[in-house]
Amino acid sequence: MRQQLDTAVRLSLAGQVRNRFAWILLLAFVPVWYLVIGSMISHTGVAFRLRATGATVTVDGHNLTLITAGLSSITLITGFVVFATVRRARAFDRRLVLSGYRPSALIAAKTCGALVQAVAIGAYAAIVMLFFWRPAGLWAIAVTFMLAAATYAALGLLIGVLVRGDLEGFFLIIMIAMLDTFLENPVDNPLANKPMLEFFPSYGPTQFAAAGAFHHQALGGMAALSLAWTAAFALLGLAVLRLRMPRPARAAAAAPSSAGAPSAGAPSTSPRHQTPTAAVAQTSGGPGRNPGESGLTADQRVVPPPAARTG
Repeated sequence: MRQQLDTAVRLSLAGQVRNRFAWILLLAFVPVWYLVIGSMISHTGVAFRLRATGATVTVDGHNLTLITAGLSSITLITGFVVFATVRRARAFDRRLVLSGYRPSALIAAKTCGALVQAVAIGAYAAIVMLFFWRPAGLWAIAVTFMLAAATYAALGLLIGVLVRGDLEGFFLIIMIAMLDTFLENPVDNPLANKPMLEFFPSYGPTQFAAAGAFHHQALGGMAALSLAWTAAFALLGLAVLRLRMPRPARAAAAAPSSAGAPSAGAPSTSPRHQTPTAAVAQTSGGPGRNPGESGLTADQRVVPPPAARTG
């Protein structure tokens, strides 16, 4: 089990590393997105409500937009990478299971790979933000990005095992990620402080980032809420993945062998020791069928032994 898990983890990480388009998005899209979004928003004060504490704080709209822009970019990239990895590996995973791999090892490997990717992308987005804004609570923003990336990695896994085509999956990830992060920013959305946003996946990370960056406070409840979203998506996705995996080769081979083993004293029914009745039934298509229904001619169905032909 340990060897299978190590091999599956290496295969999962290798599949993610070979995704060149994801590397281009990560290295180029994140800083360009910061630059474009930040250049359109001025440094004006905006009211932001911290629902976990019940306080309303005035924050810099430009800096808050950088946080939501970072959330938007990393959620898209993480969801894309995990979704593409899961889709490409489905046929290969089936072959591994049929070859004797345990489904639990593959499921654990996908979970580990998604979490490693989420931590790496979140840390990278937090480092890139230093070129545009150096907040005092950078640790809170880094934790926020990792939490949001983990949530959308689990969502990408869930969508990858549910949808049938790539187009549907990409559309769902784009729409969910863009709407989710856009609605949390009061600069772009006048309804950002409404209670209905508490039911969105990025609500917890946004609250955690704003409290740490502007209010110098760590909201453990918001981090727990984000982890709950991650756990819910991951459990659903892994459950569907397990149900769609084939039966392992060992279990599938054990059932026919035990069912087909002859009992003590029973005559063997192997093809080499078939009875004449069984041989005729197999040749003619089964008992109860007329000789003309088998698709063979009379000469092809009845072949006399060599001794009979020479006599």
